[in-house]
Amino acid sequence: MNRINQKLQEDKKLLSIYFTAGYPNINDTVSIIQNLESNSVDMIEIGLPFSDPLADGPTIQASSTQALKNGMTTDVLFNQLKDIRKSVSIPLIIMGYFNPMLQYGVEAFCEKCQEIGIDGLIIPDLPVDVYHEEYKATFEKYGLINVFLITPQTSDERIRYIDSISNGFIYMVSSASTTGAKSGFGKEQTNYFERIANMNLKNPQIVGFGISNSETFTQATKYAKGAIIGSAFVKHVTNEGTDTIGNFVQKILI
Repeated sequence: MNRINQKLQEDKKLLSIYFTAGYPNINDTVSIIQNLESNSVDMIEIGLPFSDPLADGPTIQASSTQALKNGMTTDVLFNQLKDIRKSVSIPLIIMGYFNPMLQYGVEAFCEKCQEIGIDGLIIPDLPVDVYHEEYKATFEKYGLINVFLITPQTSDERIRYIDSISNGFIYMVSSASTTGAKSGFGKEQTNYFERIANMNLKNPQIVGFGISNSETFTQATKYAKGAIIGSAFVKHVTNEGTDTIGNFVQKILI
């Protein structure tokens, strides 16, 4: 069974952390992953930096720009991760845009992911229909879960379609804007979380965008299986470095 599915079966609310590969420094990738796992993070999203990250807010965009300047590429990331499964057992997901995967070759990319122990992919700009018709078989051939995003504007019909072709979790974007930390969720977002929970989808949902502290983590996971923190974590390593990752995680999980 895929590690993501195993993790989703655990009787707890899941904390997933996003960080940009090759940031703050080119060789920080593996140590950040190991540090997050040792501090009880459940899943990790490894951001593959891209020059035009449309869905990302300014914090993650800036980290992507710096990572690219540091020399991060698809090949460099795969090389950094080649022995990751010797020290890390939690699910690892690569989050990136489709263009670098197309350039690498979709099948070659998926094969490499399987080889090094990646469990899934999140590709915000890969349309669901295109994935379903052209790439689903390839992803499944290499044991990869493809995670789709839904927003408050996604129709019930579309959500049910996404649910029908998914086999992991659904990434529930908390708002229609770009990524970024927020102080709390309003009634509109809470109603949205509740509406999706009441749809009784077969795939659990994990909330992303706007989770930054224990309060927003608790709010988001009241109706969902887990929550993803990205911008707030990237901001932390920008300001505090990578030595205090444990402090950041423990403040979320208190």
